[in-house]
Amino acid sequence: MLIAKHMPKGPKGQKRPADVIGNAVHVMRMATGEIKESAKTDDGKNQAAVQLGSKGGKARAKKLGVRRRKEIAKQAATARWKSR
Repeated sequence: MLIAKHMPKGPKGQKRPADVIGNAVHVMRMATGEIKESAKTDDGKNQAAVQLGSKGGKARAKKLGVRRRKEIAKQAATARWKSR
């Protein structure tokens, strides 16, 4: 018998059924709308920021100049391709 600490959890810590069939039924019920999939943000994130995706990305891009954005992009590209 499985103890609660060994039960699989979702990305936000939700309890999920341990067996494959139970998990399949759970996913089917979420897909058909029989049960609501909870997307709580109890991890300290700003609810508005979660809904919008990222709160400050557009503001930062607006603040940075074209040259600085190019520098950042070049650094990111070299870091990505460095190991290849």
